[in-house]
Amino acid sequence: MRFETITIKDIAKALGLSTSTVSRALRDSYEIGIETKKRVLDYAEKMNYKPNQLALSLRERTSKSIGVVVSEISNTFFSKTIDGIESIAYSRGYNVIITQTHESSAREVANVMHLASRSVDGILISLSSETTDVSHLQELYGKNMPIVFFDRVANDIDTHKVISDNYQGAYDAVSHLIENGYKRIAFIGSAQHLSNIQERYKGFEDAHADAGLKVSNDYVKYCLHGGLIEEELDLALSGILNSKPKAQAVLVCGDSLTTNCLRYFKKHKVSIPDDIAVIGFSNHDLAEVLNPALTTVYQPAFKIGGYATELLLQMIESKSEIKKFEYKKFPCELFVRDSAPKKK
Repeated sequence: MRFETITIKDIAKALGLSTSTVSRALRDSYEIGIETKKRVLDYAEKMNYKPNQLALSLRERTSKSIGVVVSEISNTFFSKTIDGIESIAYSRGYNVIITQTHESSAREVANVMHLASRSVDGILISLSSETTDVSHLQELYGKNMPIVFFDRVANDIDTHKVISDNYQGAYDAVSHLIENGYKRIAFIGSAQHLSNIQERYKGFEDAHADAGLKVSNDYVKYCLHGGLIEEELDLALSGILNSKPKAQAVLVCGDSLTTNCLRYFKKHKVSIPDDIAVIGFSNHDLAEVLNPALTTVYQPAFKIGGYATELLLQMIESKSEIKKFEYKKFPCELFVRDSAPKKK
């Protein structure tokens, strides 16, 4: 069964008008008289007329849609970012097409190419943990595809970028641990080349230096796939727990990493904070109801998504070439809970 929708031709036939007159009336053209406009608009409303978006996109050379590329929708940071993206996009008449890479560079390339083939008006992207070559994005951007990066960015593409203040978030977390008696602090991040992980490690390192402490390489671990591969994370955590002297606390630099670290500790009967204190970069709503409640570095994901979308729509709708780009940082907030208390 085919769903039948009313068209401009149907309205014209019903009202005894030409299709061009109806079209102009629906666009509120000054060429059409007030009475005729009212007749057309009243009838269109009565019949629940909706414009044909495909026809509009062909005429205006715009699809009124934007593409989004993230690693995982189930990741609470990205799910909240997508909420922010949709809140702005839909209010401005744009549809949102969401794709996931699952931290695969090959899938990222395939997703980006698919979005381009769907004639999206622009792309919002957070790079996969495997991505080191961004030539697929450079090629599209060179062909005037508007692209805005958020969270994980490509520093060698000159466009808008929207991130958390990763440095400040990590610095504040480590400073809290040091001030409360923890001296041997571990670091777990996803891929070492990612912009956000590099910034978080720098904050981790500087907080140590400012407190007169040195970072031990034995306490620094990276998981290329951000905790999605169990064996990868198990190896990193066992290395930290078996270090000598043993690490007293760990800063976990990712949402999925944090969740999967907690699973590992529960499975191996590691007591938090007695065996090891934990601070996670996490936007999980349940952090405060966990046992013990999890100390977290909170990133304003909704704001990041919304602001990145505003910048992308500016690029899409601009009548002239944009030459000045923003690198926007939103501050993180440290929520201190029971997983990282004052050391006894």
